Parts: sequence; C-alpha cells; structure tokens
Amino acid sequence: MRAELLFPGILVALVLAALAFRTRLLAAFGHELRRIETPQSKDEEPRAASADSVRENGGRPNQNRVGGLLDLDDLDVSDVMVHRLSMRSVNVDNPPEAVVHEILQSPHTRMPLWRGSTDNIVGILHAKDLLRALDEVGNDFSRIDVLKIASKPWFVPDTTTLQEQLNAFLRRKAHFALVVDEYGELEGLVTLEDIIEEIVGEIADEHDVDMQGVRQEADGSIVVDGSVPIRDLNRALDWQLPDDEAVTVAGLVIHETQSIPEEKQSFTFHGKRFIVMKREKNRITRIRIRPAAPEVQPLTRPSQPV
Repeated sequence: MRAELLFPGILVALVLAALAFRTRLLAAFGHELRRIETPQSKDEEPRAASADSVRENGGRPNQNRVGGLLDLDDLDVSDVMVHRLSMRSVNVDNPPEAVVHEILQSPHTRMPLWRGSTDNIVGILHAKDLLRALDEVGNDFSRIDVLKIASKPWFVPDTTTLQEQLNAFLRRKAHFALVVDEYGELEGLVTLEDIIEEIVGEIADEHDVDMQGVRQEADGSIVVDGSVPIRDLNRALDWQLPDDEAVTVAGLVIHETQSIPEEKQSFTFHGKRFIVMKREKNRITRIRIRPAAPEVQPLTRPSQPV
C-alpha cells in the first residue's frame, strides 16, 4: 500500500526536476531553448494576419473575418444600410387584417410601421409579438391594435461607425435601427445582421429571398435597380465596384458621368459596361451591367526588309 502511494509522488518529482533542468537536458542533446520573437508590432500583427488570410482565400477580402473586424471603424451605418426606397414598411392605418397579412407574408421578422408618410415611422412590429397578440384574442383581427404591440423606433445618425453601432446593438440587446441624416430625415435602416455580414460575409437562411432588385439575364448581363447598394452587389457577385463616392449603383453612374444620363445611354468604367434602361424624372431606376468588351489592338504588319 505504501509503495502504491510513493510511486506517484516519485513520478511527479521526476517530472518537476525535468522541467527545472530542461535547458541543460536539451543542451545535452544538442538543442537550444529560445524565446519566439514576433517582428510585427501590435498594430501590424492583425493586418499581417489579414493579408495572409486574403491570400489564402484567393484574394477575396470580404471573406476575411479579421479584415472585417478592422474595417468596422472605417465604415458608417450609411455604407451598409438598406436605403429608405428599398425598405419594406406597413401603413399602420390600414385595416388590421391587411396589416397582419402583409407582415406575416414578409420574409423579415421586424417591420417598420408608418403613418401619413413612409418617412414617418411610428413603430417597429415584431412578427413574434404579433402572433402572440393574435393568440390572446383568438385570432380576431378586429381586436388587434398593431401600434400598441409595436416597439418605439430607434433612430441613429448616419455618421455612426459600424463599431459604435455594433456596441450599441449589444448594449441595448437590439437588432434593428433606423438611420437619419443631420436634419432628422429618414435615410434607411440597419440591422445587427448587416454588421455581422461585414465581418463574416453573407449569411443565408431558409427564409432569405434572392437579392431584391438584381436579376441575371440569359445573355449573362445583370439588370439591377438603381437603388441597389454597391456593397450588396459586390458581395453577391464578388465584384469590386468602388463605393467611396456613392452608395447605390445609380449614384455610381451619376458620379462617374457627372450627369443624370438619359435612357439607352451607355458608359464603360471599372471594367463594366453600364446601360441606362429606365429613368424616372431625375432618378435612374434600372441599369443593365455587363463585362466591358476588351479593347482591340490594331494589327501591325511586320516591316519588310529593305
């Protein structure tokens, strides 16, 4: 019995002695123990890891989570928001049955409610809260007051960085905010999922629908609504259209041409051919995009020997 108790103690003592004299033991076998040095500074290490990850992913930075995290301070909510013209919302003054039907048919769980004007958002209704309220009144639509069920809208400035908005979402345990400009005018909406997708890439689930406002034609061209955000289009099609000077595809065309083009006008920039298909007053509403035709170099005949 005493031997059984002594053996583990001896073993532990031997292990501790080996650890204490590990440098001499390694030297006896021709090895040297050295501290691992990292040449990058603390600020450079994440960037270096980001660059390595981009190379491993075939040069696709939108799949790089480290790079996405580093970009959150460089992007504002206006860069990733859903523009107000693309927002789905419900008139709170519609008959209750129509409101309930529209919300339950939507692929989104949260729906803005407006009154008088689509820019006047008076509440945000969650589909789960609506179903719970319907269950309490025996599915009697006439007894539902959607405005009482809805939560108050949360407005954030369009200059809020994604990092700030992410922190605010987590702090408030919220998923949905409305974006306004410096005058308080509605610009769009931003969700927690929008910010997470900037870090990890597109998130798809069984309730997602195909990207709204984007359609691929049989000839390989892409027809897009002018209000489609450039970042969404880049993410969906793995393109690299710049979004520094414009948020939407129509804005990019207007910025590059320094004009509001007429229908059927076409332009080539950033490796793409843009054809204006439809214009309503001063808005470009539909654009066809196809790869730019490669430039044909004139043939040169070899010089004849004299």
